[in-house]
Amino acid sequence: MAKPKTKEPEAPKTEGKKETKKNVKREDFQYIVRIAGRDINGERQLVLALADLKGIGVRLSTAILNKLNLPKTKKIGELKEEDIEKIRQFIESKEYAGFPAWTLNHRNETVSGKNFNLVSNDLEIMIQDDINLMKKIKSYKGLRHDKGKTVRGQRTRSNGRKGLSVGVIRKKEGTQGGN
Repeated sequence: MAKPKTKEPEAPKTEGKKETKKNVKREDFQYIVRIAGRDINGERQLVLALADLKGIGVRLSTAILNKLNLPKTKKIGELKEEDIEKIRQFIESKEYAGFPAWTLNHRNETVSGKNFNLVSNDLEIMIQDDINLMKKIKSYKGLRHDKGKTVRGQRTRSNGRKGLSVGVIRKKEGTQGGN
């Protein structure tokens, strides 16, 4: 009978992970980029990273990148500091010259009549100011906001119930007459 072969001892496994593209940290890569008071993940594509900002969508971010001649698919953490500063200044300038009015989120402002694109906290403050103005002049929308009801013509019979509204109440069996 032949002797069974013994296994040779295996080399001990290294506890470190293999170095892949994801695990390698680069010195020039920014993992967090701050634009308009918001931290943006540096590993996101440039178009989607700008669309993460409140007040900027994918369409407007594409238009901004085309205007600044920056690649859309590049990661935002790979950009140079000068490019990030260009984006930051353009977004915080509010008045986007050369952009059609329909791309902006605050058109025909009540005081100056200009078209703006507001971002982040500025947008929230302006929306609150507009609602307070509607309440002050007692417009229909202002009154609806004041009462906490729907403003844009939604149904109120079946949806949007909150508070003390009671659903359907069934009648008790003994209360009907004529048995």
